[in-house]
Amino acid sequence: MLLDLTRYRRPLDRFARTFQPPDVGDEADAYRIVSPVELAFDIHKDRDRFRLVGSVHADLELTCSRCLEPFAITVGAPFDLRYLPASAISTEPEREVADEDLDLSYYRDDRIDLNELLREQFYLALPMKPLCREDCRGLCPQCGANLNTAACGCASTWDDPRLAALNALRLDRQDR
Repeated sequence: MLLDLTRYRRPLDRFARTFQPPDVGDEADAYRIVSPVELAFDIHKDRDRFRLVGSVHADLELTCSRCLEPFAITVGAPFDLRYLPASAISTEPEREVADEDLDLSYYRDDRIDLNELLREQFYLALPMKPLCREDCRGLCPQCGANLNTAACGCASTWDDPRLAALNALRLDRQDR
């Protein structure tokens, strides 16, 4: 999905559209889109520079990092992005990235890729460690059972075989 910038000639315009999950999602993403994606933003135009200010709303399905069960989160991500033509890319070999460069992107052929914009906003909204709930107990390290749904019969203690010699010394000392 491409946003054709030649259609926007006024200094301020509005874009609002709802996309279906198959139109936006990619199988390689760390999430799955499970609801229609609502994208709305204002387009501020200054010659060949554009600023998009708006938000994206959708429900994403993630995999819990503890129990590996899928769960859904609602994303309502506001954004404020600036776009310059690709010809404005600096030819300096290296320079320090400034704070204002973090919300700067480039467009080619008078088009902005909305899939890229959406994917970026979704990844920014994802939690560092996705959990289905705060008190998720995860999986049993021995049998792999989901401890949220059922208790397993595995021993709760585990003796490291590499420490068996030290454990024997400790037990021998206790016997004296």
